[in-house]
Amino acid sequence: MGLASVNTASEGMQLCIFDLRRGQQEGQELDKILFFFPADLPFATQLSVIGLSEGLITFTRIFSPDAACEVIEAERHSHVFYEAESDIWMVMVVDKSKESKAACQVDALRKVLKEVHSLFVLFHGTMRSMLEKETSGGLIRSHLYPFITDYLSGCGDLNLTCNFWADFLIGRKLQLPSFHDCLMERGTVQMLTVGREAAIEVQSLVKVLECSAGTTSCYSLVLFQDLLVSTTLSPDDTISLFTYAVLRLTPHALSSGATSWSYLQRTNAGSQVPALSTITNSGSVSDNIYRSRDASLDQENNCQVKRPLHHNRWFRGNDGFLASDIWGTDNGSQTSVTPIVYLQLTEERMYLCAYQHKSLTIILLVPVSSILNGEQGLSLVKQQVLENASLKMLMVEEKLSKGWGGENAYHVSGYRYLLVDDERVSRASPPAKVMTLAKESLLALSKLREEVNLEKKRAKCSSSEVNCDKELEICVRAKNGAWVIARTSRGKELYMVLEKASETLLYAADSVEKFSNRYCSGVFSLD
Repeated sequence: MGLASVNTASEGMQLCIFDLRRGQQEGQELDKILFFFPADLPFATQLSVIGLSEGLITFTRIFSPDAACEVIEAERHSHVFYEAESDIWMVMVVDKSKESKAACQVDALRKVLKEVHSLFVLFHGTMRSMLEKETSGGLIRSHLYPFITDYLSGCGDLNLTCNFWADFLIGRKLQLPSFHDCLMERGTVQMLTVGREAAIEVQSLVKVLECSAGTTSCYSLVLFQDLLVSTTLSPDDTISLFTYAVLRLTPHALSSGATSWSYLQRTNAGSQVPALSTITNSGSVSDNIYRSRDASLDQENNCQVKRPLHHNRWFRGNDGFLASDIWGTDNGSQTSVTPIVYLQLTEERMYLCAYQHKSLTIILLVPVSSILNGEQGLSLVKQQVLENASLKMLMVEEKLSKGWGGENAYHVSGYRYLLVDDERVSRASPPAKVMTLAKESLLALSKLREEVNLEKKRAKCSSSEVNCDKELEICVRAKNGAWVIARTSRGKELYMVLEKASETLLYAADSVEKFSNRYCSGVFSLD
C-alpha cells in the first residue's frame, strides 16, 4: 500500500473534534468532546488528548495570535491541527512509529481534516449552527460519529480515479496519506481538457439546464468520467461537490465491480471485513455512550440521522436521474427523497439533482425556496430538463467521448509530474505511471514537498501583502540517482520526478523547461 499504517487497537492515531466554548466549568469537561476516534477509549484518555491539544493551541497563540497552530512535532507524536470553524478544532495525533515516522505528510493530513469538514458542512450545514440549534451537543454528535465512520470505512471500497480517497482502514490498520501520495493534491479538482466545439456545446447545455430549472439562482456541475468539465459554483462549493460526486455519484463510483485507476493496491473484500467491523463497533460504542449522556436527543431524532457517505446507496433510475434511499421516501411512496445540500458561499439550501448518461454526470442544484411542492415540484423540474436538454446531453457526451484519450490521456513520456494552479485545479501523471517510480524517488519528493510548504508559509507570514506568490526552484538528487524538482511561479506549482535523466543538473533543468513551454505556457520557464 502507498500509505503509512498505524494500529487502531493501540494509541497509533487519535482523531478528535472539540469546541473550546464548551465544557469550561468543572465537571462539564466532557461537553467539549464532539467526536473522538477510537470512540471506545476511556473518557479520561479522550480528555487527556483534548486537554493537551487545547493547551498547545493556547500556548502557540501567545507567539502567533493571528495564525492558527497547524502542527506540533513532539518526540513520539505529531499533532496536526485544523480550526474548522471559530473555536471548533479538529486534531489528529499520529504516533511516530518506525513504520510511519518518515511516511506521513503533515500537509496531507491537514487536508484530510479539511475534506471531512467540507463534506460534513455540505450536507448538514456548519457545526456551530447545529450546536446553536441543539445546545446539549447530542444532535451534532449523532451526526458526526456515523458520518466520519462512513468516511473512514467506506472510502476503500470506491473506484478511485483521482487517487484522493485512499483505503483508510485495512484490517486493524488505519492507513494514512504517505510519501506514495506526493504526486497528488487533495482539495483540488481535476479538469477535462476539451476542444472549442465541445466547449461551446457544454456552455449551451448549461444555459438550457438553467432555463429548464425555471430560476436564475440554480447551479450546475458537469463531469465526464471523474473529471470536471464545467461548473457555475464558487471554488469552495465546487471542490466539495466534486469530491462527493467522485466518491458516490460518477459511473465509477456506482460500479461496484469497476477497475480502479488508483495506484494504491486494493485489498479483497474478505480482508476488508475486519476493518469495517472494527470501526463499526467503535461507532456503536460512541452511540451508546453519547445516547446516555445526551438526554435531550430523543430516540425519534436518532432515527432521523442521514448518512450521505454510505456506500452503494445511489442508483440510476429509468429516467437517467440518480436516486438514493438514504434520505427515505416521500410520504411513504416509492419516490426517493431528494437530498438537500448547503452552499458555503451563499449559505443557500439546494436540492441536489443528479443525471447520468454513460460517462456524463450532470449535477443540478435548485434552491429549496424556489420549489413550492417539494418532490412533486422537483419532478416537474426534472421533466423539463429531460424535455429540453436530453438531446444536448447526448451530443455533449458523444463529443467528449470522441475527444477522450483514456486513462493515460495526461501521461507525458519520461515525466512523472504534478501541476497545481492558483485556481485549485490539479493535473498529474496517471496513477499507473506513478506506480513505476522507485520508493527512493517518492521519499525524496515527499521531503521536497514538505520543504516547499514550509517556504510558502514563511513567505506568507513574512509578507504584508495579501497575495504573496514566492518564486521558488529546488532540485534534489535522490539516492537512486533520480532528479526530484519543484518550481513555484505566479501562484502555480510544479513537482516532477525524472528517473531516466542524465547525470547533469543542466539536463534535468532543460527537461523541465521543455515541459513548461509545451504544457504550462512557459509559466515555469526561467527565461
